[in-house]
Amino acid sequence: MSEKNKLTLSVQYADTRLQASITRPLIRKWIKAALFAPAELTVRFVDADEGQTLNREYRGKDYATNVLTFAYNEGDELGNPVADDEPTRADIILCTDVLEREALEQKKSVEEHTAHLIVHGVLHAQGYDHLDDEEAEEMEGIETEILQALGYADPYAEQQ
Repeated sequence: MSEKNKLTLSVQYADTRLQASITRPLIRKWIKAALFAPAELTVRFVDADEGQTLNREYRGKDYATNVLTFAYNEGDELGNPVADDEPTRADIILCTDVLEREALEQKKSVEEHTAHLIVHGVLHAQGYDHLDDEEAEEMEGIETEILQALGYADPYAEQQ
């Protein structure tokens, strides 16, 4: 395994609805495609209640959202990156209820939408963000490139 994307992965299905279709090997494949450095990640699937609680507690937003990323070593308070030998550490929380609803609304498969949200979360864990237009454009471009390499459509293309 290349040191570039060495991965220690824990997958938790607190909400088990996707456990049979969104398997650990699939999740691992998606994550490794989006890693630019070694990482220790947990991916957790939750229901709307847990998703809403986490979003309210940690972001002050009282609704369930599709994905939350809790990155534990994004850098210090001055914006300096962590040491090169320090793996990225993060929890990526996916809300099954929101994920399934969005996939239906966007006319995508649950697998395709889950792949996008996991890639999105992994990029957040590595310090990417979309707070302004320039950051959003960069992050969306990287997501699209990764997903197309995995065989999925551009997640930002106009929906038919």
